[in-house]
Order: sequence, then structure tokens, then C-alpha cells
Amino acid sequence: MSTQPSRTVFLVDMQSFFANIEKLEKPALEDHPVVVAGDPEIRSGVILAACPLAKKWGVKTAEALWEAENKCPYLVVIKPRMQLYLDISVNIAASLESFTDEVEPYSIDEIFVEMTNVLSGVGVTAEEAADIVITKIYRETGMVARVGVGPNKVMAKMACDHFAKKQPDGIFHLHENNLQEKLWPRPVGDMFGVGTRMERHFHDMGIRTIGQLARTNLSDLQKRWGINGELLYWTAHGWDESPVTIDTHIRRKAIGHHMTLPRDYRSWEEIKVVLMELSEEVARRVRANRYLGTTVTAGARGHDFFNQPSGFHRQVKLPDPTNDGHVIFEAVEQLFLTHWNRDPVRSLGVSLDGLTTDEARQMSLFAPDHEREELNHTVDHLKNKHGDAAVLRASSLTAGGQALLRAQKLGGHYK
Repeated sequence: MSTQPSRTVFLVDMQSFFANIEKLEKPALEDHPVVVAGDPEIRSGVILAACPLAKKWGVKTAEALWEAENKCPYLVVIKPRMQLYLDISVNIAASLESFTDEVEPYSIDEIFVEMTNVLSGVGVTAEEAADIVITKIYRETGMVARVGVGPNKVMAKMACDHFAKKQPDGIFHLHENNLQEKLWPRPVGDMFGVGTRMERHFHDMGIRTIGQLARTNLSDLQKRWGINGELLYWTAHGWDESPVTIDTHIRRKAIGHHMTLPRDYRSWEEIKVVLMELSEEVARRVRANRYLGTTVTAGARGHDFFNQPSGFHRQVKLPDPTNDGHVIFEAVEQLFLTHWNRDPVRSLGVSLDGLTTDEARQMSLFAPDHEREELNHTVDHLKNKHGDAAVLRASSLTAGGQALLRAQKLGGHYK
């Protein structure tokens, strides 16, 4: 691989974003342990964010609300207000554009900023610039930010996740001179791009740390995992050539929807209502982004038995690219009836993969006709103008339907 260009990238992360926004909105809660969680009356009562005081009690993000309340009897539980959080996130990103237009929102509380050209013109170090960013965000919003600094996006992300959050000033610079000392001793599961399944594969190979992965023969990784094995090898060495740009966040390989059900669904009649709703939501987003997809993925999860979750995750390739909800649902139905073992279902997911621009559509006798496409776009227009509940299938008004409830939420949570 050629020499990596000299860059400076920030990953700006907002501490306990949802919870701290709520504490800023309600000053009386300043000295109270606060969490933002779903409705405790239904299964989605999961901790989305916990303030530092709550974390001192051992409360963790993603654990069940009842577990958190057992740890901290004084816990203040607040329902999420996603629109508020999104608005503040957008404002912070806009504020960072005062430094550079190369600002990429990575998630609602994380933002990449390309600082290479900025630093060369102002005569400050990366750490000094990071401190300026943190101060600016705090003065404008009251939010506490942490900044991971690196020569690329991957290094900045790992600098923030594993080091900056533990520093008193919230800043850490991970670079080629401290990579082996700081990053390589960490568990391989801490490396960006390594999920639970890949971590198990690495453990089976005797690879326990990031450093061990970096010292693994590249050809062995390529033989086993192809281009992904090569990508992980170079990540362990701190290499990443992806640019900071809003386009890299918009372009995607798949679009999907997943939801936790309010109760166990046991009958196909109820399950298929939600699967149709999810298929249509996916199709609508695909059309909005001017895409077509070639592979449909369906997944279901039930109860855990002996620490092993029941359920499945399967996909099927379509004969023609599509962005039509009915076509997606037909594939989902096929997958579900083939792989579902009739156990109660707790959550469902649908996605469309293999995305290409809709300009690449080829005429097919089996593709949705022109009238069907016009109907889809008419429904999209009505929902965009009047809200997601403007047009619903009759089945969504039955006991199993969730579309009306989801229309009241943003990102799966109440607005």
C-alpha cells in the first residue's frame, strides 16, 4: 500500500447526549441520576442514555430499565424526545462547519470533521484545536464533547471510543507513533469493524488482540475473508483512506427497518402485518434515496434459550432490482415461512441490499408496471406532506399492526 497522506481528522462525540440534553432542559435534575429510556410499560423499556451520575450507580446503556432501577432506586426516567435531540445534533454539526465544510455526521451524537487544511492555516496543534471545538460546543449548547484525533476516520473513532472518553480534558490523539503502545494491546473486539461474530472467528484463530491481528499474515486473512480480511488487517495498522464528506454517510449498501414488538407475536396473521409495514417503510426510504435493491433480508428474534437466541436471519436475491414494497414483502414472506420455527417472535427486521441508482433500471415483463410506480410515488408524496399515518393499509388497524404507533415516533422513539 502506498504512503498514507498526512491528515488530521476529529471524531467529536457528545457525552451522554440524550440524558444531558434532558438535564439541561430541566435544571432541577442537575444533581439527579437521569436516564432516557423507552416506555417502561412495554418491552422497549431499554436504557438509551445514562448521565454520568447514573453511570456511577452501574447503570449501562442498552440494559433493561428494570435492571437499571434495581441498581439505582433514585433513578429519574425520562421518555426520549428524538426530534429535540436531532435538532440539537444538526445545530452542533452546523456550528462545526464554521471550521470547515468537511463535516460528516456519523450518528446522532458523533460527527467527523476533517481538520487537515484548517490546522495548516491557523498555527495551532490538533490538541489545541480540539480544545477549541469542545469549548465552542459547550458555550453554544451546554453539551460536553469529547474529541478523538487521528490521521484518518478509523483512528479518530478508536481514539475517541477507547481513550478520549477517559481523559480529563476529553481529548486523545492516536497516531502512528503511539499506535503499537496504545491500540495493539487492546482486545481485537475493540477494533473498529470487528463485531461479535468476527471476534469469535479471530479467537478461533488464536487472535486475541489488535496487535496479534496486525502481525497476522495478510494472505491468510485474504484467503479466509477476501477484501474484508484485508480491510481489517489495514485497520489494525491504522490505515484508512475514506474521506470525510457528507456523501460517504449518504451512500449505503443497504436500507432496512427493525423493530421490537410490544408483546410476543405468535400467529402468522399478526406477524405478516408488521412484515408488510416494514417492507413498505423500507421501499419508501429506498425510493426517497433514488435507489433500487437486488437482495431482500429478513430476520426474526425470539426468546433466549441457554444464552442462545431463537430466530433467524436470511436473505434472497431478486430476479430484478426493485424499490416496491409489495415485491419486497413477497420475498420476506417466502423467507419467513421457510425459516420460522413457529416460536414466539419478539422482534422483526427487513432490509433491501445491493443498492444501485434507480437510473439503472432495466425494463422487465415482471417488474412493477408504470401505474404501480405512480401509485407508490403518490403515497410517498401524501406521507411526506401529511405524515406517515396519512395512508395506511386496513391491516395496520388490526391488533397486530404497528404502523400507526410508529408514525408517532422518530427513529423508533417518541418525538
